[in-house]
Amino acid sequence: MGSASLLNPTESSQPGGKDSTGKEEPVVSNTEEEVMAGGKQKKRSLSESSEQPAPTRKMPKRSASAASKNLKEKSFSISDKSCLVETKKDQVVEEELLAVRMTAGQEDGRANRRLTDFILHDETGAAQALEMLEIKDLFITGLILPLEGNTDKKKEQGVRCQGFGRIESWDISGYEDGSPVIWISTEIADYDCQKPAGTYKKYYDLFFEKARACLEVYKKLAKSSGGDPDISLDELLAGMARSMSGTKYFSGTASLKEFIISQGDFIYKQLIGLDTMLKANDKGFEDIPALIALRDESKKQAHFANTQVRPSNATLRIGSGIADEEKKNQMDSVEEEDEDAKLARLLQDEENWKSNRQRKNPRSSSSSNKFYIKINEDEIANDYPLPAYYKTSLQETDEFIVFDNDSDIYDTEDLPRSMLHNWALYNSDSRLISLELLPMKPCSEMDVTIFGSGTMTSDDGSGFNLDTEAGQSSIASGAQDTDGIPIYLSAIKEWMIEFGSSMVFISIRTDLAWYRLGKPSKQYTPWYDTVLKTARIGISIITLLKEQSRVSRLSFPDVIKKVSEYTQDNKSYISSDPLAVERYIVVHGQIILQLFAEFPDDKIRKSPFVTGLMNKMEERHHTKWLVKKKKLSPKSEPNLNPRAAMAPVVSKRKAMQATTTKLINRIWGDYYSNHLPEESKEGTASEEKDDDEAEEQEENEDEDAEEETVLLEGTLKPHVVSKQIKAFSDKGEIRWEGGPVRKTSSGLPLYKQAIIHGEVVSVGISVSVEVDESDELTDIYYIEYMFESKDGKKMFHGRMLQHGCHTVLGNAASEREVFLTNECRDLRLQDVKQINVARIRKTPWGHQHRKDSNAAGKIDRERAEERKKKGLPTEYYCKSLYWPERGAFFSIPFDTLGLGSGVCHSCNIQEADKAKEIFKVNSSKSSFVLEGIEYSLNDYVYVSPFEFEEKIEQGTHKSGRNVGLKAYVVCQVLEIIAKKETKQAEIKSTELKVRRFFRPEDVSSEKAYCSDVQEVYFSDETYTISVQSVEGKCEVRKKIDIPEGSAPGAFHNVFFCELLYDPSTGSLKKLPSHIKVKYSSGPTADEAARKKKGKCKEGDTISVPDLKSKASNEIRLATLDIFAGCGGLSEGLHQSGASSTKWAIEYEEPAGNAFKANHPEALVFINNCNVILRAIMEKCGDIDECISTAEAAELASKLDDKDLNSLPLPGQVDFINGGPPCQGFSGMNRFNTSTWSKVQCEMILAFLSFADYFRPRYFLLENVRNFVSFNKGQTFRLTLASLLEMGYQVRFGILEAGAFGVSQSRKRAFIWAASPEDVLPEWPEPMHVFSAPELKIRLSENVHYAAVHSTADGAPLRPITVRDTIGELPAVGNGASRTNMEYQSDPISWFQKKIRGNMAVLTDHISKEMNELNLIRCQKIPKRPGCDWRDLPEEKIKLSTGQLVDLIPWCLPNTADRHNQWKGLFGRLDWQGNFPTSITDPQPMGKVGMCFHPDQDRILTVRECARSQGFPDHYQFYGNIIHKHRQIGNAVPPPLAFALGRKLKEALDSKSSH
Repeated sequence: MGSASLLNPTESSQPGGKDSTGKEEPVVSNTEEEVMAGGKQKKRSLSESSEQPAPTRKMPKRSASAASKNLKEKSFSISDKSCLVETKKDQVVEEELLAVRMTAGQEDGRANRRLTDFILHDETGAAQALEMLEIKDLFITGLILPLEGNTDKKKEQGVRCQGFGRIESWDISGYEDGSPVIWISTEIADYDCQKPAGTYKKYYDLFFEKARACLEVYKKLAKSSGGDPDISLDELLAGMARSMSGTKYFSGTASLKEFIISQGDFIYKQLIGLDTMLKANDKGFEDIPALIALRDESKKQAHFANTQVRPSNATLRIGSGIADEEKKNQMDSVEEEDEDAKLARLLQDEENWKSNRQRKNPRSSSSSNKFYIKINEDEIANDYPLPAYYKTSLQETDEFIVFDNDSDIYDTEDLPRSMLHNWALYNSDSRLISLELLPMKPCSEMDVTIFGSGTMTSDDGSGFNLDTEAGQSSIASGAQDTDGIPIYLSAIKEWMIEFGSSMVFISIRTDLAWYRLGKPSKQYTPWYDTVLKTARIGISIITLLKEQSRVSRLSFPDVIKKVSEYTQDNKSYISSDPLAVERYIVVHGQIILQLFAEFPDDKIRKSPFVTGLMNKMEERHHTKWLVKKKKLSPKSEPNLNPRAAMAPVVSKRKAMQATTTKLINRIWGDYYSNHLPEESKEGTASEEKDDDEAEEQEENEDEDAEEETVLLEGTLKPHVVSKQIKAFSDKGEIRWEGGPVRKTSSGLPLYKQAIIHGEVVSVGISVSVEVDESDELTDIYYIEYMFESKDGKKMFHGRMLQHGCHTVLGNAASEREVFLTNECRDLRLQDVKQINVARIRKTPWGHQHRKDSNAAGKIDRERAEERKKKGLPTEYYCKSLYWPERGAFFSIPFDTLGLGSGVCHSCNIQEADKAKEIFKVNSSKSSFVLEGIEYSLNDYVYVSPFEFEEKIEQGTHKSGRNVGLKAYVVCQVLEIIAKKETKQAEIKSTELKVRRFFRPEDVSSEKAYCSDVQEVYFSDETYTISVQSVEGKCEVRKKIDIPEGSAPGAFHNVFFCELLYDPSTGSLKKLPSHIKVKYSSGPTADEAARKKKGKCKEGDTISVPDLKSKASNEIRLATLDIFAGCGGLSEGLHQSGASSTKWAIEYEEPAGNAFKANHPEALVFINNCNVILRAIMEKCGDIDECISTAEAAELASKLDDKDLNSLPLPGQVDFINGGPPCQGFSGMNRFNTSTWSKVQCEMILAFLSFADYFRPRYFLLENVRNFVSFNKGQTFRLTLASLLEMGYQVRFGILEAGAFGVSQSRKRAFIWAASPEDVLPEWPEPMHVFSAPELKIRLSENVHYAAVHSTADGAPLRPITVRDTIGELPAVGNGASRTNMEYQSDPISWFQKKIRGNMAVLTDHISKEMNELNLIRCQKIPKRPGCDWRDLPEEKIKLSTGQLVDLIPWCLPNTADRHNQWKGLFGRLDWQGNFPTSITDPQPMGKVGMCFHPDQDRILTVRECARSQGFPDHYQFYGNIIHKHRQIGNAVPPPLAFALGRKLKEALDSKSSH
């Protein structure tokens, strides 16, 4: 692309190709001057070098190199404002050549580097846009990095260089990858421009958007990228507007299309240069009509602009007109563009860009918008009905309960968004009031307060069509029938109108949320009609001005006159009297001004009519309010809505404070009384940032965020064992007390006691040592043994006791509690500062000891408080072992602690871990040891799939397409090949000869669909592979040797083989008799001997249970399921054989009935768990220990005798599990419509109180992934602290359900707790390949923990797809309502056979009914993977009512930039992909909009959603279709619960075997 980077279609240096890395290499071109002037002499002389590109070259070869000036003699003066901040780690050099050498990697040929934090500037140091290279010399200041980046950004080193270059050319690449890559070249190297300096972004953004436009046009037109070269220009522009709608630089589709057209010539020249590298089926860009039309339209616009007199703001004016033929001739003539013309063109581009950025936020760009003119209520009173008061029979919920505003939201754009139906507005006296009285901008001095009520739902994209009757919504059902949450709002702060075509969208905002207004209540409709009428008038005036040849010709009086001429049948008719028209327009002027402010045409916004209207409003109204920047302050007072003082105003589900035990109340209450949230000082004491700077900061923060790591704030830095010990003077005597008792393995004498400064120090006590670092907390060590070193120093070996605040508990930990760790070291006795610092506690376990333990704890806390008051040293205590690498707290291992034997259990653990890293091959080469696992000849092993084929990068769209995801390859070890010349085998040089067993998916997707996931095929294919590619052990058996199991995923790592596969012919046949397969020997076992990537797991080997024969004989834990829902968690745990649910508590009656139907052996209490806990504690005589509301006590006393006699009691319950309602934690709830949001967040207190009171052997908490970060991680930390205070062992982690046998992305947080007398369950091994990263919890600055490894790069079994899950179910239509029907076909896939079981009748294959408009939209969504609303044609459709509406919901493209382009809304599932997270209410405009069937025009059915969660077909759901979807969406997938249950069973079995 040469020095100006425009491709020459006829003189490219060479065709594009691919480099050694497989990346596409764009074509090199000549300069723009050659294109524009037919090869006329260029500004700079260019050498005729014909050097060929190097094979490793990442960017295209430059067309020429220029070195006409001596750059070394230049000096640069970069302005202070543009100066880059030099970080400590970056080296600074003056010479570009040196910087390139210092960042060299493995390269052959011309240097390629990355460039970040850069500024492009001229000789004076003034920043310049890249395209100014056409006019003047440009140079670079920035950070140079190696081309191949370091995965750890913190370790990445760069070299900073100032004023280097000169830049000789630039290029755009990345067409095949779909993301623009901009290269700049100097004489020495080519640079991939990655991120400009913050101060340079405003220069760079325009060029980057132009490059992005080129790529988007390429994708729309190139067949190889799924484009269509035969589309029209209008279709191209419409598609571009949708695909680029996510950018923050454009206010809407109009400004985006305007930008595309203005850059048409630029885009055309870039793309025609790619013709030489097009694929076989692609049409040359030079011949594509749409691209030619875009170029011509661009030239036409440019020429049109140049013939006009430009105003000072450089916007375009409508001209006087030139004959079409004359314009055509002028455009067709090729004229030389001199430097002045180039400069003018570039400056014009820049001005247009700035103008567009201002239009992005028009309300903040005009000085006239600094003030808001107050509306006088008396003047509009005649346009409204007589006074009336708000009345409703509904029970309404306080908005403060629905939206808990404790989160740090200070930007109104980040507030949740919902819709409000059947609504009304009123003042503090409940008198209905007009929306007009409220300012349309937040103002500093408001003397009006307006409240509202209505039914809240999620946003469906509907609005009001002004071509129909006022208030006519595009929603199918009436407002009265809307199924949502009745709510009363806090004070409304502002409102706004958006419009497109004939649709109007009106939104209001409180401090807690935005609400888009649907249909008002019947009572309020007359008050709303005036607002809609005024909106219609405003739009008609805009239309009137657009029709004028010159907008400036129509003054305010001219417009008034024209409006008064409207006939009475015109829906914008006011009056035929101009004075009456003027009065109406002026008194309702704020609505009209808002419409003009939002309109994208600058000429309309600044028309004389607008100026005249504002002047008239100021004359009529004498009060101005200062407009202030939109900011939120945390709520500090109750909702002042008058509805708050009336009864009843609560949800139909009674909101109740949690019932708790004293222990839980103390832990949580103490924290919140001692840790008050600090008030945010941002935005009050400091000046407000410029919009651009704020955007840049937000963008930078987004780029630096770790998407898949959950950060817990409030945890301190971990203690580092390598601290330097502060040396003490040897003033006092240190001597041994008694002689040596034995010797260490290295011969050093061991001692039991020593005397230090007169104090006795003995093995088994704790001591503190002082370190050189300024840490308020002393280091504490537990003495394992004492010894004397060879040089006579008196030493001890200690295990560190870590302060609670340095663990994952952070500030939720008791300041006196320390935790034993596996960090140990040798220290000198002379460094001991204090002895007996911490005492190891062992408390009795069981519910019967709870009262005594609580009483002892109270005495201990009072004693500690007294010591603190007297200034005495803190007495620490320790009762748990903290093991962050395993994400757990364990009981103190008393049997191995403080033995004084010279052996340290921590050292043994570390040595065992090191031993696993040792690779060994035995002398006969018949076996080897890898990762601590022994493999022998003829063993079956898992091998990485990428040993046999290249890795394919994943796509990113929400359907989760499983492209490139491969299960491990099953192979049999035939020979171990190790180098003979080395005594010790090295892992890098050791290879294996293996026989490959193929899987059904290796044959075809069809074969995979109809085959068992555990089936493999014998083959004659043998390979020699690296031993490092072995991932673990497995077994291959005869099919008859594998017992049939009823639960999916029951038999891990065991496969069967009955067929022979020939990959050369693709044939499958029965194994011939002469082929003798050496099957795995021994009993069928679940050898979970797998490579533990970053995990420590024990007890992974168990025998496979025959569920049918053993289930009835197994001893199961008597279980209480709280927040039981329909029973997904209990179902999976029961299948595993570990649990038998005897009691369940569920508040929702339909869900409780579903639980009863599926678990008839359980006693189900359909009641509030707070009431049940109160009743249990009262029945046991422990009412003095119960903290509950009077309401809970009253309801508990009203329980009937049957329920009272059935209540579980302490000692009867072995296992408590459940998921406290997650709506308060889930990031999924962007609409957050739950009526219990605040109360449900407190349900964790009741749940923990059940655990405290019952003290069961095991406890399992399930919740959404965000549970660990909700409330800045405090809820998670306090939960752990509560369980540890009770005496439990605790383990925490996040699991992905898709890796455990369901076709759904569902990340869930779990917390296990086990009594100190039981074994804490491990995490289950993920068995299925699934596209999800490693789900880490960040414990502290340098410590992360992942419960299991990611299976994106391989797992024992292939992913379960949408087709596997629902592919055989019969077709049904929109709104299908038959609850029972025939299956119509046999099950095909392995999953379908397991999930269907013995069912003969298909139940709940029913679908939610979409309204007519959404059904049409669904029918128009292409039946291709990943299609959603962005694939809808941009057109209007006529409904059966005669209403004409937009096919694309207007709110989506116009708000896409704030919502990640609304990806997935109105989306189809992909047969080969997976389901998105199952939700409680599937709808195309809902929280997860991807809910359309892959082939059928409908929403997924209840049964299909149930299968996506892994519920067997026999599972029943109760209530209406909404209830059933809610039951499924709130459930734990049974296969995931089954996997957890198997590990619980292992823990139980391992205890009973000891």
